[in-house]
Amino acid sequence: MPKLTVHDAKGKKVGTYNVEPTDFAPRINKQLLHDAVVMYQANQRQGSHQTKTRSEVAGTTKKLYRQKGTGNARAGSRRSGIRRGGGHIHAIRNRDYSYSLPRKALQLATRMALASKIRDDEVTIIDKLEFAEPKTKDMVSVLQHLGCQGESLLVTTAGNATNVYKSARNIRKVSVSAASDLNALCLLSSRRLLITTEALDQLKERSGATNGADS
Repeated sequence: MPKLTVHDAKGKKVGTYNVEPTDFAPRINKQLLHDAVVMYQANQRQGSHQTKTRSEVAGTTKKLYRQKGTGNARAGSRRSGIRRGGGHIHAIRNRDYSYSLPRKALQLATRMALASKIRDDEVTIIDKLEFAEPKTKDMVSVLQHLGCQGESLLVTTAGNATNVYKSARNIRKVSVSAASDLNALCLLSSRRLLITTEALDQLKERSGATNGADS
């Protein structure tokens, strides 16, 4: 079984962790990952776009010119969709783009996304990540020691680590998520995953795998 190196906050090796992609998903279905990502992105859309029909556009109702004798085509409204400043013929209305896939499919997609990170060697494991108080400088130091700076990064902790979140929120391209809140979109949106051993234990337990941490 492949072993990943476990580092401390100073970047030193403190152990290994037994994990492989099949601990989370027997195979990686790209179509399911695509469907899940598209759903999450669709659910983030506001759908507040709207244009006006001819009945909603401001303008006179007076006939532009007499019906016959001018040589022009008949016209009765300045607000017609074929005239400049008129309403849209097929107006865009407010729309709810959200929809949902089956819960089990989304859970499987999350596990597949995590398995793809492990397969592609895009996971860095840290023994623990905690701060006495929020400090961006301390978080930057940890990322530098682990070689995780300069690229999009998802930091995953076992629970809602408030100080970790506040320490990382001002760092460009770095996001923080609890293990229980992971989904396929947030995993695939970041180039690299920094995860604590406790968070990885939780994810493996939820996937039915056994603990693989060695000291």
